[in-house]
Amino acid sequence: MFEKSELAFKEAYRYIPGGVDSPVRAFSSVGGTPPFIDHGKGAYLYDIDGNRYIDYVQSWGPLIFGHCNEEIEKAVVEAVKKGLSFGAPTELETKLAKEIVTLFGSVDKVRFVNSGTEAVMSALRLARGYTGKNDIVKFAGCYHGHSDSLLVQAGSGAVTFGAPSSPGVPADLTKHTLLARYNDLESVEKCFRDSDDIACIIIEPIAGNMGLVPADEEFLQGLKALCEKHNALLIFDEVMSGFRATLTGAQGITEVVPDLVTFGKVIGGGMPVGAFGGRADIMAKLSPEGPVYQAGTLSGNPVAMAAGLASLKKLKSNPTLYVELGNRAKRLMKGFQAAANAEDIPFTTAVRGSMFGFFFNANPVKNFDDAQASDTEMFAKFHQGMLQRGIYLACSAYETGFISSAISDEMIEESIMAAYEVMREIRG
Repeated sequence: MFEKSELAFKEAYRYIPGGVDSPVRAFSSVGGTPPFIDHGKGAYLYDIDGNRYIDYVQSWGPLIFGHCNEEIEKAVVEAVKKGLSFGAPTELETKLAKEIVTLFGSVDKVRFVNSGTEAVMSALRLARGYTGKNDIVKFAGCYHGHSDSLLVQAGSGAVTFGAPSSPGVPADLTKHTLLARYNDLESVEKCFRDSDDIACIIIEPIAGNMGLVPADEEFLQGLKALCEKHNALLIFDEVMSGFRATLTGAQGITEVVPDLVTFGKVIGGGMPVGAFGGRADIMAKLSPEGPVYQAGTLSGNPVAMAAGLASLKKLKSNPTLYVELGNRAKRLMKGFQAAANAEDIPFTTAVRGSMFGFFFNANPVKNFDDAQASDTEMFAKFHQGMLQRGIYLACSAYETGFISSAISDEMIEESIMAAYEVMREIRG
């Protein structure tokens, strides 16, 4: 079934560390060989062995209209004909920025970069420059890219300050990162007791990198109050949830207004892109208006801007889209839950708009500790079984799934039937 992919993986391993350019793609946590993709069309992926899959990863979120959407593809081709990159301003940047500012009440100005990692890194620097403080608070299980100060793990005992979670990251950098527990306000209050030098709190308001774990509204309200009390900034990392959970991301669900927001994924329509934005007085600190330096030769790339602009215009012109996607996500998770219940397998699910997640866990998951208590071996067996039946799910128990507009009710039903088969198989 995967003969060509197995050969391709061995070949890649000779020239690329681990055979992949992003670690999760190696399928290390689920076993087996990662299918090497030849092309995508609509809701489907096709690998080099000729296997077809219903794609619930959608390039980890950005392809909200599926693969090779005609309108987005046309916008990209037209942009390519004019040139791949200029390193100079274009009107496309302003048009896309205006769309984001118009939609997000918390954003007065926005700057484009090339990835979510770069967006977060830059937003943190801006927060430090604006407040004149050094420390940041992040949450265990939230992923904000691979910049040095964010690659931390919990210290021993009750220690708040993080320790490097990767070789190559100096402790002198991570000492400014304080680690708190998601959906646990007391752990954040402890951070402020331990440090009077906190510049900001950064959070995924809908966490997507410990599985799908939404933040409680009361928790977000508490974070905002702490930031106001201690003159710190609240940063929403909406690289994944922005334009995905709702048209305005998590901010279409919560009443909490962040000071800065990071974006990515959907605003590139499948092209590499990131962005960060916020209040005018904060953004005014950014070079060349202010002293906080940030730059990028390929930032605002015209091809990426064209793809993002086409994607956002389609989203705005389809007001019922998020309801439809959300209903399909709920139907899929309800079906998976029923399949697990039929075999008496502990299972829990979550849905936010077109984002969905599930854990082999008898209890609701509210934070990373809960997520780690899930049965990852059972997840791996489920993933393998679904893949063999043509269902392409995220290849880690700590990732999120996505519904695209190309996924039909019939595909949802096919996926649920496959889940029943796999649940019976792994229980047997």
